[in-house]
Amino acid sequence: MSPPVDRIAGDERLPAQADVVVIGGGIIGVSAAYALAQKGHSVALIEKGHVGGEQSSRNWGWCRQQGRDRHEIPLARESLAIWGRLHEEINADLGFRRRGVMWVTKDPAELASWERWANMAREMQVHSHMLSAAEVKERLPDSQAGWVGGMETPSDGRAEPSMAAPALAAGARRLGVRLFQNCAARGLETQGGAVSGVVTEKGTIRTSAVLLAGGAWSTLFCRRHGIALPQLMVNGTAFRTTTGEMLLAGALGTPGHCMRRREDGGYTVAFRGRGTVHITPDSLRYGRQFWPTFVQRRAKLKLTLGRPFFQALLAGARWSMNEVTPFEKTRVLDPAPDMTLVEQALASLKADLPSLGELDCAEAWGGTIDSTPDAVPVISAVDGLRGFFLATGFSGHGFGIGPAAGRLAADLVAGDAPIVDPTPYRYSRLVDGTPLAPAGAL
Repeated sequence: MSPPVDRIAGDERLPAQADVVVIGGGIIGVSAAYALAQKGHSVALIEKGHVGGEQSSRNWGWCRQQGRDRHEIPLARESLAIWGRLHEEINADLGFRRRGVMWVTKDPAELASWERWANMAREMQVHSHMLSAAEVKERLPDSQAGWVGGMETPSDGRAEPSMAAPALAAGARRLGVRLFQNCAARGLETQGGAVSGVVTEKGTIRTSAVLLAGGAWSTLFCRRHGIALPQLMVNGTAFRTTTGEMLLAGALGTPGHCMRRREDGGYTVAFRGRGTVHITPDSLRYGRQFWPTFVQRRAKLKLTLGRPFFQALLAGARWSMNEVTPFEKTRVLDPAPDMTLVEQALASLKADLPSLGELDCAEAWGGTIDSTPDAVPVISAVDGLRGFFLATGFSGHGFGIGPAAGRLAADLVAGDAPIVDPTPYRYSRLVDGTPLAPAGAL
């Protein structure tokens, strides 16, 4: 079942030319289009389905610095600043509220690892602080779970996934961005080793710069042009509860569930760290690169082999630009939720927080997360094809860091000074065997 997402109007007639074509109407692509328009560039934003229809409306809605990979902290910090001013800039509510993030644990070793992270993050101007068992009890007075402590970042926030990307896309349109929904990009036209146009199902747009922010679809699009992009997909499950008491205004992570307050009076809840990996041909292509991450996380992952493998095998990557492509055959990825995880997370919530015992699941949904081997995104030019840029592989972190990630992508496309150092997000690290330094993510 798809979660509700605000729908907005788009444009109908493709422009003959644009300075930049952005492919993908999720939070990353929309943020990049918005930033490029602010810089004065003409932008065409192409989305095969509708804005925010996939993972951008299916995530938890957390906007956090807490626990981020060291390489992502600069993006997280800048994103929170952008989240904080977007309401006034676009004169619309994205649901952003700076209400803090708190994690709690029963494991002293885990608590110690959080303290090490907090000490590292403090050097990067992220001010998280540790909580004693008594301080956790003060914040969660009805919990009898026996927490030994926690970590809290009051400057973190939350936003509403159903509202954010559509509201920002509407704001981008007011700046002149042309938005085309139900319009799949079929591929690129090139000339002399450089991008010269984007072929869509509705026609061709001439351009010298293309940003692919296609999430789970990015690898397939790249393969059509002989570009390797190591990404694998994880299907996650989340749900919203019925309306309940406001026990906390921000977000809470526990060993059994993660939750954040919603503007409709309920909570968005998920089972921490759990997901399903459908084995596909890409699993074999990129298995060696993903193996260390899989070994680390396999206890929480469910592996399946079935229909998705054969669908991917039959889809291929050598379609004609004049024929219907896989992007048109599946307008919106809408995986079924794992109701076992819903039941387990809801049971954990009720056991840990008895005052919320009357809550029930109002709606559950699945989502597909695009992941890289090191769980750090790619925001980069692609060597070998001048004018082609990527912003993908956000590994479940894209919503919170989306505004700054889009801004960084816009800076790179425009050739401007980048908002943060882009080196950790370079595409080349995924294909030349130069991994990132250990980062200490939680």
